Amino acid sequence: MPRSAVEGTGPAADRLTVEVRCQDRSVVVSPAGELDHDGVGLLHERLAHALAQPGADRLVLDCRRLFFCDSSGLNALLTARREAEEAGLALVLAELQPAVARVLEITGAQAVFTICPDLDSAVAR
Repeated sequence: MPRSAVEGTGPAADRLTVEVRCQDRSVVVSPAGELDHDGVGLLHERLAHALAQPGADRLVLDCRRLFFCDSSGLNALLTARREAEEAGLALVLAELQPAVARVLEITGAQAVFTICPDLDSAVAR
């Protein structure tokens, strides 16, 4: 995969990287680092690419290397959920780190997401 498909350039590249790959009929998006105002554009770009994958029926966000999420990151996740639903895909969050899980918990957003403890269960049918 070319460098541009894995990580961004400029200030956000130091803080967030995003990989996209297909696994079974799922598209797995793996953000790593901090999801904040500087990184939401990169995540949105990669999610748009993921949503355009033919034959996929599930979008999985593998959050095991996502260690921070602020309000703009939360908004990006909520937008991703809506866009996935509009595209006919289920959105599943996998392996939330404590700081990210806490943001979802205190905002009540965990109620609108399907959350799995690990990637295997998120991809499983």
